[in-house]
Amino acid sequence: MRSMDSQKILVIKDLQKNYGNKQVLKGIDLEVSRGEIIGYIGPNGAGKSTTVKLMLGLESGYSGEISIFGESIAAGDVAYKKKIGYIPEVSDMYDNLTACEYLTFIGELYGMNPDIAEQKAERLAGIFGLDQAFHSRIASFSKGMKQKTLIISSLLHNPDLLFLDEPLTGLDANSVMVFKEILAELSKQGKTIFYSSHIMDVVEKISNRIILLHNGVIVADGSFSELKEQNKEGTLETIFNQLTGFNEHEEQAHQFVSIVQEV
Repeated sequence: MRSMDSQKILVIKDLQKNYGNKQVLKGIDLEVSRGEIIGYIGPNGAGKSTTVKLMLGLESGYSGEISIFGESIAAGDVAYKKKIGYIPEVSDMYDNLTACEYLTFIGELYGMNPDIAEQKAERLAGIFGLDQAFHSRIASFSKGMKQKTLIISSLLHNPDLLFLDEPLTGLDANSVMVFKEILAELSKQGKTIFYSSHIMDVVEKISNRIILLHNGVIVADGSFSELKEQNKEGTLETIFNQLTGFNEHEEQAHQFVSIVQEV
């Protein structure tokens, strides 16, 4: 199932990337339409992070084509980045700043008026329960509070394309529910979301299209119901295991527990 809006936000053609003698991406072809929520999954080392970093312009040295918002990123114009939001899996935040200072700074980087950025950030922080900590240093924050701050920073400038890498890390159950609804609402508003995670049940529930990367190539692309029909499996986790050839989880768990119980 594809988005009803046929406007192509992202187009990748024959994307290849090597690190030394190792080919990480072996020819990725992908078209993403406006309003889609893409679940981008795969084993560690499959090339997920590399793909995202190339699209964000954080890495270079690839062959093939990457076009975002209809323009090739190889042209060197970085204006497209103003319309992108990003939550990396591991982020180095400026811990010595308060949440207010950090979010205002991020807003300014995206060209926002600092007063407007601060006001907007404070209102968003309030919804996430950070109003009492808004003027506290990030160094004093819990993991979940830092993640909420990152989420706000990725959305503050109202981007059209979101790249989210394990965005639920550290969030409590209520915040996870709120964030899932935020993604659904953003999709309805025409925002395009690239969601990468190892939490299969979340990807299964929030994505309207799932792309599975394995050994540098796309081995599955479709809605969960389509993948389920094609692979005759019940959950995204079992489909994932079937397509990546991983069927040793029970044996590995048994061996692990056996060693733990040794006297």
